[in-house]
Amino acid sequence: MSITVVSAAFAPNAEIPARFTCEGEDISLPLAWSGAPAKTKSFALISDDPDAPDPKAPKMTYVHWVLYDIPVSVTSLGEGASTHLPAGVREGLNDWKRTGWGGPCPPIGRHRYFFKLYALDTALGDLGSPTKAALEKAMEGHILAQGELVGTYQKRK
Repeated sequence: MSITVVSAAFAPNAEIPARFTCEGEDISLPLAWSGAPAKTKSFALISDDPDAPDPKAPKMTYVHWVLYDIPVSVTSLGEGASTHLPAGVREGLNDWKRTGWGGPCPPIGRHRYFFKLYALDTALGDLGSPTKAALEKAMEGHILAQGELVGTYQKRK
């Protein structure tokens, strides 16, 4: 089963506006989703860049945002939501070793940014501040459906 993930800030596979990146305000972009199965108990969101550091020779996937235990009643995150998340939402660590949103800031070339949303059959509870890998391990066996939105960005300066 697939969840539809959209953003009012950019179309699928289109460029992410600079204001959501290190060259702008670096605020989290708006996201909305629909189509979760009826048995969904919570959502998780992972935003990452598989093109780091260079899209022509990627060596790692750079993690920009990790959220989990998003209540089933929440079907969107508004612009700048990383500074005022809905009640109950828990955060994991990004690759800056901190919680919260870290916007696109590619060192070279045009990178792809994936916003992956997972519908889970449970709330995961307090995992501390999990990395993407720890969250993925905790989600094993609990994913009912998922969806993704992809945007791109290349630095101007």
